[in-house]
Amino acid sequence: MSSQEGKYNIKAVSKMLGIQPGTLRAWERRYQIIAPKRNESGHRLYTEEHVKILKWLISKINKGFTISQAVSLLEKNGMEATSSFTDEERSDFDVHLMDELLEALLSFDENRANELMNRAFSMYTVEKVVVDILGSLLACIGDLWEKKKITSAHEHFASSFIRSKIGIIFSTIPINGVLPKTISVCGPDEWHELGLLMFTLYLRQKGFETIYLGTSIAENDIDVVIDEVKPKFLFLSCTLKQNIEKTFALIDRLSEKYPGLTIGVGGKAFERLEKKEKEIYGVYVVGQTKKEWEKWLENQL
Repeated sequence: MSSQEGKYNIKAVSKMLGIQPGTLRAWERRYQIIAPKRNESGHRLYTEEHVKILKWLISKINKGFTISQAVSLLEKNGMEATSSFTDEERSDFDVHLMDELLEALLSFDENRANELMNRAFSMYTVEKVVVDILGSLLACIGDLWEKKKITSAHEHFASSFIRSKIGIIFSTIPINGVLPKTISVCGPDEWHELGLLMFTLYLRQKGFETIYLGTSIAENDIDVVIDEVKPKFLFLSCTLKQNIEKTFALIDRLSEKYPGLTIGVGGKAFERLEKKEKEIYGVYVVGQTKKEWEKWLENQL
């Protein structure tokens, strides 16, 4: 605890840092990272050191860390924490970590996989872990499964593990009420949802309020959700080529019924569209990379 005198009340700190007083109180109760003294009226008084710590935590959150990860990093390494890895060493470490994670998942070793995930989150931002590590791992697992080098049991276990990790992260990210609502759901008869989940996580990190429905639902049920939520965006995912015609039909029907709805689509099935299909449906394709997602959204907002 600092020996400095407290000089800022919670309202001043809230305004200074752009964070709600309720959030500050919650952080203090849950993580006990700072302990502001109280004046005779019982009001919190924050020191310069407290403000410095809070600014540091917020800077980490803005880079993609959750508050719990930022606090853990602060407790372990202090505010001067930096990685000692060179770019080449970091790249080698990423590959080694993914190899170890893949081995753990294909061995059904959940404890080992959790240890490796904790190591990743202690070193990297949420975005780095999700996009570069889990995203690459997901692509590798999908490729192994498609080539029949692993069983469906391996694929399901690994996918379930990755889904649970992304789901935990998803629930901790705040919403920007100014941005429009979105819905994400797999296309008709589609059950491969992890790519869609990662895109939805990206939307949530951008501040969008996202309703994630996951795997394929009964076709007319999506109308019920749209009527209730009244979203600006609907995102559909299609992985299997055999389901793309059904997804096209759904796009056509919903576009006609909801002219104010902006539809975006993604998934492996849209990577190899025929020329005629591209002419009709290419405008809906959001792409496969973050850069492509950014560009597509900019054109729609």
